[in-house]
Amino acid sequence: MKLVTADTMRAIDERAIKGMGVPGIDLMERAGLGTARRLERVADLSEGDRVVVVCGKGNNGGDGFVIARDLLTNGMAVRVFLVGTAEDVSGDARVNLDRLDPDEVMELTEPEHLPELVESLSSASAVVDALFGTGFSGAPRGLSGHVIERINAAGRPVVAVDVPSGLNATTGDAEGECVRADWTCTMALPKRGFFLGEGPRVVGELFVVDIGMPDEAIEHVGVDDNVMLPDEAAALLPARSPDSHKGSFGRVVVVAGSAGYTGAAALAATSALRTGSGLVFVACPAGVNDILETKLTEAITRPMPATTDRTLSQHALEPVRELLENANVAAVGPGLSTHPETVAVVRELVRQAVVPCVLDADALNALDVDLIGARTGSAELVLTPHPGEMARLLDTDVASVTSARRETALEAARRTRAVVVLKGSGTIVAEPGGETWLNPTGGVGLASGGTGDVLTGVIASLIGQGLEPFEAAALGAYVHGLAGDIVETRMGSRGMLAGDVLDALPEALLSVEGTRDLTG
Repeated sequence: MKLVTADTMRAIDERAIKGMGVPGIDLMERAGLGTARRLERVADLSEGDRVVVVCGKGNNGGDGFVIARDLLTNGMAVRVFLVGTAEDVSGDARVNLDRLDPDEVMELTEPEHLPELVESLSSASAVVDALFGTGFSGAPRGLSGHVIERINAAGRPVVAVDVPSGLNATTGDAEGECVRADWTCTMALPKRGFFLGEGPRVVGELFVVDIGMPDEAIEHVGVDDNVMLPDEAAALLPARSPDSHKGSFGRVVVVAGSAGYTGAAALAATSALRTGSGLVFVACPAGVNDILETKLTEAITRPMPATTDRTLSQHALEPVRELLENANVAAVGPGLSTHPETVAVVRELVRQAVVPCVLDADALNALDVDLIGARTGSAELVLTPHPGEMARLLDTDVASVTSARRETALEAARRTRAVVVLKGSGTIVAEPGGETWLNPTGGVGLASGGTGDVLTGVIASLIGQGLEPFEAAALGAYVHGLAGDIVETRMGSRGMLAGDVLDALPEALLSVEGTRDLTG
């Protein structure tokens, strides 16, 4: 699904309302009614239940007024609190405020008014946060911060309208008090800040409300950013015909391993198999082949010429090339080492790549952006750096990478002419043309040695099964993160191992196949 910043959403709204004649009050009505319907379902509301609606002075408050009116019509006991005065409210929001009985709305203008809010919150079946919208930035000032604090302290179920109040919808920053929502009903398109910074911790379960925003308005503004949602992941997952055989699901060659690092090769190879590959070959130094044959049962090892340090030697180049002639994809780098002869092999394989290659770990350490960008082979590459590896590739520092993750990933994709997967919280997948996918799955449990090797195998497997590299990288990041989420739910993040994530891959894939649509 398309992913927008606050500025982009504002431009889309303006195009629809001013450029296409869509009445803003109609969009507000649909936003409020859609949120009210969703709230009734998720909070299991029924006639007589008490609902507190906290509204601001802008259009987000206008959505809240619509929600309040609709819930009242459906027989619920609704109390509306306006942070400000009716005179502060204008435009479409004022129209909807005027449609409410004034006795149902209390103006909050002084700290002395807070006890009444607290009393209403204490007995509420649900709370509607309609204080600030996507245009908010900075920290809540004055009474607003105290109101948010009281909402959080009440411990009642909260639905945020469009965005949790206090959250920057673009950056995910929360510089002061921020509503911790159980559910967020966002309008038309999800916002980038939901998946960055504090966003994942305060958004709760996300729903996208269809408000009838014309596709033409979105296309006119132009949106290159996407977020992978469950229904889209399901649509990308390769189909498996009943009459298929092992050759139908791709031949993956994993070029990996060295003395002390056979685990990385084993993780990458096994994750490719767990993701559905039919045949996986491991091209490894001959000196560690016996170890990998012990670790791997289903993968096929191919011992290659090795140095005395048990790394790939320069003489491994030709036999690896021969192995790749019958492959659909290569995964290069896990545990390879940075031995000079191994580095030379990697650089030559990448320079003349004839099959798509997923490059990770020591493959990235062997390369620089100019070499990758100047390759003569026609095959596509997928780079999977963590922030430290990205900083080295772009000759910058980790702080610069982490402070501008999207922009950094796009720059690397453009300079290397490759798909780039910038790992970390809110993994970004970028392609040279400027399109990105932001991944919403995966938590702190993935911060463990070997999980990157698992991701490499997942992406390679999906390419081998027929996906384009950009799609495979986006879906691979989603499935890998989902597997991590499954494990973390069961055992917590402390002590999670890469092998746990690997073992959960089939369950994650099964979950993707049975997904539901979040829109509506």
